[in-house]
Amino acid sequence: MEEKKTDVNTLGEFGLIDHLTRNTVRYHRETLCGVGDDAAVLEGSDQLTLVTTDLLIEGIHFDLMYTPLKHLGYKSVVVNVSDLCAMNGKARQITTSIALSNRFSVEALDQIYEGIHLACKHYEVDLIGGDTSSSPKGLYLSSTAIGQVAPDQVVYRSGARPRDLICVTGDLGSAYLGLQLLEREKQIFQSAPGIQPELNEKYSPLIGRQLKPEARRDVVESFHKLHVKPHAMIDISDGLSSEIMHICKQSGTGALIEENLVPIHPLATELALEFNLNPITCALNGGEDYELLFTISEKEFERIKYLPGFYVIGEIRPAEEKILLRTSGGKYVPLEAQGWRHV
Repeated sequence: MEEKKTDVNTLGEFGLIDHLTRNTVRYHRETLCGVGDDAAVLEGSDQLTLVTTDLLIEGIHFDLMYTPLKHLGYKSVVVNVSDLCAMNGKARQITTSIALSNRFSVEALDQIYEGIHLACKHYEVDLIGGDTSSSPKGLYLSSTAIGQVAPDQVVYRSGARPRDLICVTGDLGSAYLGLQLLEREKQIFQSAPGIQPELNEKYSPLIGRQLKPEARRDVVESFHKLHVKPHAMIDISDGLSSEIMHICKQSGTGALIEENLVPIHPLATELALEFNLNPITCALNGGEDYELLFTISEKEFERIKYLPGFYVIGEIRPAEEKILLRTSGGKYVPLEAQGWRHV
């Protein structure tokens, strides 16, 4: 009898995660939260322990034709630190494992680790271990970050409440458009190797958002200093649409996003139009901005509304009102998550 084979794309990213983890059992009482949030949460003596992991694969998550190895090492730390920020916590340690083919030299590894050490210094994170192995093809980086948060300060995706304000910590879509620019120059170079890339210097901030993102540790520090605790939070790695759907699914709510309120950098708008793309589509589905998306009561928002970089983009609604985008023309459009796809 022929074995049944299901294409993973029929499930989509979130359906695949649900499928693979549907039989997960927690065997230890200190495991407060496992699969389903930005980081796992383990109970400690006076602090909760946060654990998260990310995998970066050559040809899927990065292209070495335009990604400097030092930047790649830096980014491998940032994506994990960002997950812990999304739990309202602080990263303290990280492990990094690398699998590489024989085309990579010791000097190449040195460049990767130069970026790793730079990020560890910037975020005050200890590199405590990892592993190295060979790969039949390409480069793989897997990092695991460990952090802490006080029990009364941990923020999950599941705490959003109707009438909460939906907020983001910075502009969206820039990283995606930086990637589009890099991909265009790569294609030009491949079609005519003698031609050097002509990257317009004014777009360098967008390229920087793609190659060297930063985690919003400063936002978490502001929350703690001002005694503000969001009801729900997530980092924007897969695009605004995907992330608000994660929050709504975990919280059992709907949401209304206002197109006119989504922050998009003027350079991102300009470049999107150059590529014949709709800027709001880039902001909703682009991903890799690593800003924080959070929900908060209107009363608590009063404490942070005068700080720069916080944007209210909508409101949490009851579940029956679904997850909608109100366009600048006044139409209500259902949001759909793009997320990861198997290739």
